[in-house]
Amino acid sequence: MRTGYVVFAHGSSVESANEAVRKVAAEMARKGNLEPVVAAFLEGGRPNLMEAISNIAGQGVARVVVAPYFLTLGLHLQRDLPVLIEEAKKAHRGLEIEVTAPLDGHPAMIEALLDRVAGSIETPVEETPVEGPPAAERR
Repeated sequence: MRTGYVVFAHGSSVESANEAVRKVAAEMARKGNLEPVVAAFLEGGRPNLMEAISNIAGQGVARVVVAPYFLTLGLHLQRDLPVLIEEAKKAHRGLEIEVTAPLDGHPAMIEALLDRVAGSIETPVEETPVEGPPAAERR
């Protein structure tokens, strides 16, 4: 069964943010040897989820896996995504559509955070001497 993938993000009015998500989708396709893989956006970017699923369905897939590019299972994933998925299932009867868990709880998230703060852990903060009289005399 041929499967297509959608990296589903919030979207932004800042197009460079949307382009960053498209790059993540492209890298996921490359590293995972997956095709087709497209980015889709809840708001502020194109394509939206229905457009992305329709595009993939038009490529002859029998199954679509939607991977939310959200950190937590917040309001959009609890309220908005289920409605969008139901609409897509009605529009594409016979197409199997499933949704993965959000990124929250994945062990790689801790590794990514540790990687981001690694420089601050390895580099001690240098104390900068304060010029002038001792603190007790500055009052």
